[in-house]
Amino acid sequence: MLLEPSTPAPDFTAPDQHGNPFTLSSLRGHKVALYFYPKDDTPGCTAQACNLRDNEAQLAAQGIKVVGVSIDNAASHAKFAQKYDLAFPLVADADKEIVNAYGVWQEKKNYGKTYWGVVRTTFLLDEQGVITRVIKRPDTKEHVAQLLK
Repeated sequence: MLLEPSTPAPDFTAPDQHGNPFTLSSLRGHKVALYFYPKDDTPGCTAQACNLRDNEAQLAAQGIKVVGVSIDNAASHAKFAQKYDLAFPLVADADKEIVNAYGVWQEKKNYGKTYWGVVRTTFLLDEQGVITRVIKRPDTKEHVAQLLK
């Protein structure tokens, strides 16, 4: 089940695109835009990541740190981050523990086929790590505008 506002964000430690362990609670004291996306280097995911990258200064001015999570592995994240010059952490959740904890691993339908996948979702966390907002199916090209609303 998708987590709701006022819920403490589940903490996690998993490898980032550099293969280093990233722990969500290390960002306590900052607001966090924790965004879940289906797959590295696909059109929608690239548009979303580049929108976040291009507006990182606006987010930083509001005290918001960006963290991306998908089920791709760290090597895939490394290629994606390098290709598009993404400086924020991209966390690898190959075992699907994080996507399950946040409720974004869901049954999806596409062209009549049913399958399981990551539903694009962003959680805005406050400085104490509590979810203040959930953006379901964010607009990939206008994601930062949605976050700053």
